[in-house]
Amino acid sequence: MMKKLLLAVSVAIMSVSAGSVGVRAADFTLSSPDIQEQQRLPESMVFKGFGCEGGNVSPALSWAGAPEGTKSFAITMYDPDAPTGSGWWHWVAFDIPASVTSLDAGASRGAMPDGTIESRTDYGTYGFGGACPPVGDKDHHYILSVYALDVATLGVDKDASAALVGFNIHAHTIGKASITGLYSR
Repeated sequence: MMKKLLLAVSVAIMSVSAGSVGVRAADFTLSSPDIQEQQRLPESMVFKGFGCEGGNVSPALSWAGAPEGTKSFAITMYDPDAPTGSGWWHWVAFDIPASVTSLDAGASRGAMPDGTIESRTDYGTYGFGGACPPVGDKDHHYILSVYALDVATLGVDKDASAALVGFNIHAHTIGKASITGLYSR
């Protein structure tokens, strides 16, 4: 009897969990005219500095299907392939109002929605910092994600590290959508 009860409870928990994750993944989407999934990033999204000569322009983004209960959004761009042992944060923006569903190209550093905070990247600067992998390295994966959050503000300021902001983002995520672009030089 106890085994049957445990099995029934386990199946119920897995069903509820699988259903809620499936809804989030299927309905919440991110798109960009500047980034095609698993394709090379345009030169406009390459950093200007560190030996790179790109435009350093944040991409145009559009998202739809945010989960019910979304109170704000956060955006990150992360390179897990950077030879640092911990990857490289290229963009960290948060406290984006829940009414916002798109950003124009170049919105970072001056044209973000009111209330948005762009914190430090691993370049040590605020706002978008484009791709700039080491010369001769393999393709790096630039994962651009938008997070639907259950809080209006994360409660951290622009001087917070990307790791601290990431911790707060993950503690409040109710949905996530991503696009991954590639770049090497």
